[in-house]
Amino acid sequence: MRIIVVGSGVIGLLTAMECARAGAQVSLVDQGEIPSPWATSYDSQRVVRALHAGDAVLTRSAARLHDAWLDVERRTGVPFYHQVGSLTALPPHEARKNLVMLREAGVPARVLSPGDLADRYRSVRFREDHTAILEPTAGVVLADRALTAIADCLRGMRAVELHPGREVVSVDERGGVQFADGTGLTGDRVVLATGPWSRQLLPAALTGELTLYRQSILSYSPVPSRIAWVGTPAIPSLGTSQGAWLIPPVGGTPVRLSAAGACRAVAELTDRETPASWRDHLVDHFSTLLVGFDPAAVIGARDGYYLADTAGAGPLLATFGDETTWAYAACGGMSFKFAPLVAGAVADRVLARTPRRTGLDFIDRPRRLTDARREEMTP
Repeated sequence: MRIIVVGSGVIGLLTAMECARAGAQVSLVDQGEIPSPWATSYDSQRVVRALHAGDAVLTRSAARLHDAWLDVERRTGVPFYHQVGSLTALPPHEARKNLVMLREAGVPARVLSPGDLADRYRSVRFREDHTAILEPTAGVVLADRALTAIADCLRGMRAVELHPGREVVSVDERGGVQFADGTGLTGDRVVLATGPWSRQLLPAALTGELTLYRQSILSYSPVPSRIAWVGTPAIPSLGTSQGAWLIPPVGGTPVRLSAAGACRAVAELTDRETPASWRDHLVDHFSTLLVGFDPAAVIGARDGYYLADTAGAGPLLATFGDETTWAYAACGGMSFKFAPLVAGAVADRVLARTPRRTGLDFIDRPRRLTDARREEMTP
């Protein structure tokens, strides 16, 4: 079987690897380099954690991610996963409930008191009325290094052909793709993993249900006080009304700062330059959250894009063309950590194998487009 995978972000790369390991011939295509520096997943750091506060289903699925990413790391032979832990700030009563949920999912965790937080993490100001859940087995993936390592691994596989610099402009229902120069490739199945560019290749019945988001992120490098960050875990939630989060320095990377409030819906993909107003907004916000915050130590700002399923407010897997084409049409801003599970399940469906259960409804119950109507598939 020949599989054409379009897109060399984390989902495309890992799906190509899964299909090739299963014995398929794989053609991996991207309009730019492989891996693509423009991919949503091509970033310096991404957090891998189990806790999804108040959501037992996502938490149970995410409990598998630590081992899943270690397995990817072993396959590539390149170290890119750093087990620094993850800290989620919550009111005490919510922390207790979520701690029980984590333990039921088999994830080691404990609650830190306000006093513990003040003593341990002196670079960060937490709300005095908040505790926090620490997941010591959580970690940070150096995303750009991981994508490069996976791409290098694919280059060494006989069953894989890489096609960088080939812009796909359409997909036919017989398992082929057409390029901007008029040429094309033919296969048995097509996987579209083109991130925020997906709307250009999907049926209109599906694109109308997708929303494009733009997120601003700061890079912060306070050199004189860098030692103060030693031992600081990733903090996916600082407990603020704007949803502030940070990733500490890992493997020579700067601190990463952003907030859910810096994410906004936009009409189209443009540049990645962070507007001054959004940069200033994040600087003002973190000046109240970090001890001794120095605006001059903000060494960069960058915007990224992702698609989300408007109805489900998150990721979306869909199929059309009598199941010859599978599209991971929206990542929902949370897909990176789930990528090994998602790619394995997508590969199963493309290869007509019994799909492994991920516990993720948007993967286990993908959507089928039939006669321009969206229907749920029977798992």
